[in-house]
Amino acid sequence: MILGRFYRSDRGGAFLLAGLFVLAVVVPVLNLAVPESSPFHLSTYTVTLIGKYLCYALLALALDLIWGYCGILSLGHGAFFALGGYAMGMYLMRQIGDRGVYGNPDLPDFMVFLNWQELPWYWLGFDMFWFAMLMVVLVPGLLAFVFGWFSFRSRVTGVYLAIITQALTFALMLAFFRNEMGFGGNNGMTDFKDILGFDLQADGTRVALFLASVITLAVSYVICRFIINSKLGRVIVAIRDAESRTRFVGYQVERYKLWLFVFSAVLAGIAGALYVPQVGIINPGEFAPLNSIELVIWVAVGGRGMLYGAVLGALLVNYAKTYFTAAFPELWLFALGALFVLVTIFLPKGLVGLWKRKRDTEP
Repeated sequence: MILGRFYRSDRGGAFLLAGLFVLAVVVPVLNLAVPESSPFHLSTYTVTLIGKYLCYALLALALDLIWGYCGILSLGHGAFFALGGYAMGMYLMRQIGDRGVYGNPDLPDFMVFLNWQELPWYWLGFDMFWFAMLMVVLVPGLLAFVFGWFSFRSRVTGVYLAIITQALTFALMLAFFRNEMGFGGNNGMTDFKDILGFDLQADGTRVALFLASVITLAVSYVICRFIINSKLGRVIVAIRDAESRTRFVGYQVERYKLWLFVFSAVLAGIAGALYVPQVGIINPGEFAPLNSIELVIWVAVGGRGMLYGAVLGALLVNYAKTYFTAAFPELWLFALGALFVLVTIFLPKGLVGLWKRKRDTEP
């Protein structure tokens, strides 16, 4: 019934949800039930790789919500992704306990190495899963609220806002590189052991994290689609198309933009939290401005302003990146830049826009 309703109002979204459902059923079966000797067996490495792609898809969905529908181009969404990842990483580090290299039950190995004498106050509470998940939502959301409140109140828009968001993630990257921050410095956090008492290296845990990524992406898509189809969504689109006119008719434009920006940041933080236990590391490199620029390319390639286009773009570009960085490592960055230029010139609405145009022209 739900897919039928989506198919009538959002055909692309219905295909996306159906595809996610198939993934949620097929991938665990091929990994856990099919023996390794079978050609149909799906390795745990592949399951983890798909789960990582789904986290990127959720991040792209978060950006498309504000860029595609509200016209807010953020070149700093990688910062919210990384903050969510660090919150999860802090929880995973606290779960190691005395199983670390130095055997300290309270301090992570990097703190022992740097001669820290006690756990910093901002690490307190991260031994509890519920507290860490609260921080996954609260920290990116609070940063987005403060940043957005000052930016939108000052009516900073367009390229100026994009530059400021890029400066934000660059400043955070420099700060997290410092050992004095207490987040692992250049090396970040790694060597995670378990989550909620389950071994992170076990096949069942990997499948569970994959399923969590699938479910979170599906639920997030439905929520975003509900927002866009609501009265709130119509106001958001009006702000994108004619911000001054929308403000003139009496809408508090800054409040709508701020709310959407914070919600998008929370989605990005959740994506980061799902990403870290699957890849097994989080370091300041996740704050790099290049990551946020790549995110914009994912959305542009798939097709911004359609939600499912952003998901498709993230999956396709990251799959291509995995393949070409192994096959042609010297040429990948040039190919990525050329892809963005070609899409901007010839496919302004992305691959999904090309498909829709072809479908509409068919007799």
